[in-house]
Amino acid sequence: MNLLHLNIGSNQNRRINIRLALNKLESNFTDITVSSLFESPAEGFVGSNFYNVGVNASTKKNINEVVDILHDIESSLGRERSLPKFSSRIIDLDLVLYNDVIDEDLKVPRKDILKYAFVLAPLAELNPEDIHPQKGISYLNLWKEFQSNKDFELNQYNIDKLFG
Repeated sequence: MNLLHLNIGSNQNRRINIRLALNKLESNFTDITVSSLFESPAEGFVGSNFYNVGVNASTKKNINEVVDILHDIESSLGRERSLPKFSSRIIDLDLVLYNDVIDEDLKVPRKDILKYAFVLAPLAELNPEDIHPQKGISYLNLWKEFQSNKDFELNQYNIDKLFG
């Protein structure tokens, strides 16, 4: 079985779109575990705040099949890939980790792990003792280091209370 960590983000109809994405992920992958919900300001552009959640999942699918499934889910929910990278999103599904694979072309592990609180916080919550395949440091320790060195705004909520 291959172990995945995904990040889901949305700043348009956030609750609905994240719930729909989670439902579609549950149809395609097994052993789904969802982090708390994190709210943060838009990065790189002016826009509404984003909701983000981390998701651990298992699959027998290879990495390319996983990327295709994520793109298909995004398209089915109305994501337009022609929009600029830094813009509002109906839904954004990122493959953050696939086992310990390091693949620059597929952007795994995501460089965003080390850049954005909304990626690292849910990853550290779900996988505190796992080790970053390039840094050799646990996600919990990366999160502690991030918190001491970065200025960021991030609110954490119990996802069950928001989506229950």
